[in-house]
Amino acid sequence: MYLLDIATGWKTAIMIVAMIAVFYFFLIRPQSQQAKKEKEYRNSLKNGDRVMTSGGIHATIVSVDGPMATIEIAPNARIKVQTASIQPIPEPKRS
Repeated sequence: MYLLDIATGWKTAIMIVAMIAVFYFFLIRPQSQQAKKEKEYRNSLKNGDRVMTSGGIHATIVSVDGPMATIEIAPNARIKVQTASIQPIPEPKRS
């Protein structure tokens, strides 16, 4: 009877470890890789890059100063935004 309890305990421990591994490989790791890509993109921003803000405004980068960037949304219409709100312009979908 005691051996049966030990076997059940091992099975439970293995299932818990397997669930943690699934969560790591399907949720945590992809999210951290995506965050790393976004950080690299924002660090590589330079003058003249075409970007889109998180609000959907398409613009051209005029200057980048640390966490802030000046973007031009129309001729002689410039605004300052945080670089965290800047993302690349998505590629058009091909059908």
